[in-house]
Amino acid sequence: MLPAVGRIVTPDGIVNGTLIVDGDRFEGVLEREGEPTGWVLPGFVDAHCHGGGGFSLANGDPDSAREAAGFHASRGTTTVVASLVSQTHEFLLDATKALAPLAAEGVIAGVHYEGPYISASKCGAHAKEVLRDPDLGELAELIAAGRLADGTTAVKMVTVAPELTGALEAIEYLDGQGIVPSIGHTDASYEETTAGIDAGAQAATHLFNAMRGFNHRDPGPIPALMNDERIFSEVIADPVHLHPGTMRFAFDLSLPAWTLLVSDAMDAAGLSDGHYILGRHEVEVKDGTATVAGTDVIAGSTITLLDAFRNAVRLAGQTVEAASQMASATPAELLGLREVGAIETGKYADAVVLDDDLNLVSVMRRGAWLQV
Repeated sequence: MLPAVGRIVTPDGIVNGTLIVDGDRFEGVLEREGEPTGWVLPGFVDAHCHGGGGFSLANGDPDSAREAAGFHASRGTTTVVASLVSQTHEFLLDATKALAPLAAEGVIAGVHYEGPYISASKCGAHAKEVLRDPDLGELAELIAAGRLADGTTAVKMVTVAPELTGALEAIEYLDGQGIVPSIGHTDASYEETTAGIDAGAQAATHLFNAMRGFNHRDPGPIPALMNDERIFSEVIADPVHLHPGTMRFAFDLSLPAWTLLVSDAMDAAGLSDGHYILGRHEVEVKDGTATVAGTDVIAGSTITLLDAFRNAVRLAGQTVEAASQMASATPAELLGLREVGAIETGKYADAVVLDDDLNLVSVMRRGAWLQV
């Protein structure tokens, strides 16, 4: 499964050699002489994923979520967060209770609410009828619904539009609870975005997409997010969501340590064109592009994080090391996941093996090889 001598991407640089694994953990890297072939990367960490392989992470069904996580693991994403789209509070409560055991088991890394506390004018594929202002009581109930045996919660991240009434209080509350407040689906001004960051926001949900556009006299959220070292920026690295030049601009300005690749994948990832469901909307996939049926509104993606990684290298000119950091170490840091994201002694033995052309060869998760 491993090349005799591979280019292993570690926190200290590229090491030519092979992995040493003890059970489900890395014990180290063994340097070897010889011409290296292929790449060995830390397993990918997807902080924003709705589903894949025909299964949903967003519908509150734990069996479906398990299958979706398994699909993405077989494509190199060994750690995945279940991103839920805007729904009623009751739905989100039930979904959180259903998914929390999977977080405890390690099938998923936790839950991300991409709504409902977002702007109606920048809601994208989210159903407007369930959008609302942030509510601290709702958030407290959701966090409690995700409570695990160790006292932590499965709730990892919440997307908030900072211009909404009560948004700054919600951001401050989430930050105080150890949950990532992320600015996204927003029509905020530059000043409103800065206020959200000052209140404790730590991330940007799919930078550029579903945000007020940049204007030199009314800059909006994009430069406020990109210029602040307190913010980690998600980037959907596919040419449907972003022009390759925009990807390169984001990577070169924000830098890999503050940029994370996300798939934003929905159920159709890895499947053929057709009709699918995301939240409350029917989605049509044509030529790999997912849109709300009958509209041109983008409804997530059909890529995996492996696709995003390759696009970062092939379309946006990033090095393999830089793209690997954006796909693994940076999202792990944002989410506070200390046991994944790097090939390092003591961390989970999660690895992606690629050939010299970045084609998938094999995937290791928790020390076991998966079928790919």
